[in-house]
Amino acid sequence: MKASPPFFLYVLGNLILVSFSTAYTQLPDEALKAIPRPGDEFNIKDGKLLAPILQPRVPGSSGSTAVLTHFADFFGRELTDWAITYQNSSSKVAVLGNKEMPFVNMIATRDPPWSNPGEVGYLTLVAHYDSLMKPQGFIGAIDSAAPCAMLLHMAKSLEDALTKKWAGMVEAGDYEFEEHKGLQIIFLDGEEAFDTWSDTDSIYGAKSLAAEMESTYHPALSTYHNALSTIHLFVLLDLLGSRNPKVPSYFKVTHWAYKKMADLEKRLRDHSLFGSSGFPWFYDLDKSNDRWMGGMIGDDHVPFMARGVDVLHLIPSPFPPVWHKMSDDGEHLDTDTTEDWAVLVTAFAAEWMDLGDYIGVKSDRKRASGDDQVEKIISKTEL
Repeated sequence: MKASPPFFLYVLGNLILVSFSTAYTQLPDEALKAIPRPGDEFNIKDGKLLAPILQPRVPGSSGSTAVLTHFADFFGRELTDWAITYQNSSSKVAVLGNKEMPFVNMIATRDPPWSNPGEVGYLTLVAHYDSLMKPQGFIGAIDSAAPCAMLLHMAKSLEDALTKKWAGMVEAGDYEFEEHKGLQIIFLDGEEAFDTWSDTDSIYGAKSLAAEMESTYHPALSTYHNALSTIHLFVLLDLLGSRNPKVPSYFKVTHWAYKKMADLEKRLRDHSLFGSSGFPWFYDLDKSNDRWMGGMIGDDHVPFMARGVDVLHLIPSPFPPVWHKMSDDGEHLDTDTTEDWAVLVTAFAAEWMDLGDYIGVKSDRKRASGDDQVEKIISKTEL
């Protein structure tokens, strides 16, 4: 018979989880203004972040391998402190005569330097990198080359601030359990259907990864019992890069995060930090209880949400006009909108990681007092 851990350790672990999940600090204006725009790195011809992704990348193809190599080279060159792992699977595809198709997911994580396995909870940002098999030659710029590039930009833009914050905390010995939080980026393979979208012909990589993370256990007495439970919020980017997106709030449990995105969008627009014009993207702020039924869009989040993971789905509704058409290419991306999304996602991650004191400000700026921090706390379930 296996003995249960002492009750006080169980209680302590749950208090740590609550403390972590409730902390969220708003970025000061100077930090918001200092978030860089992608600029030339999002050039569709030779931009070093986006251009290499703008090619057909059907699972198992040379294009898929090339894009995955692009991601790996980026982290190996620019962000050497990120840990890179791959999760491989295969599945028989009926429309291909039950051919066994390979799928490769890439997971990049950035942990505090003092942390141990099973101690870090993540803001997990996700996009799929595969493209449709039909029509032949389909690029999929909004679906989802541009979202992948946005995540690369986010990681690069926050690296110096993360390094500065964590180095200072190590030097001062100033870190507690609630500081055991990191960033995780997941590039998923096999989101698209090979024939017609169905429960059995779609999200191949997401299904495999969610199941494996659920069965990947951490050492005894870890804060998080398995890899899946380390995900505090699963933010899925899809179909982003067309002009004037309208993004609903899909799930009540993450409406708080939706409102934080909306607030950041408003602040960025108020400070003239957005290049795009038009109405707010996040318009769905006031929802009554009877408006939360239905409306979910099938996507890579489904197998994670089915296992209890909180999901913020960043996908427009209605879909952009180029969806699943050959016109979904680099030339049909709206440059300002694509860059604005990259800035917004970076700002959201910076707030989550409490980097306001480390972006665009002098390194000796004092951190907020304890009372100030209390005033900035937001509950994950507050609507």
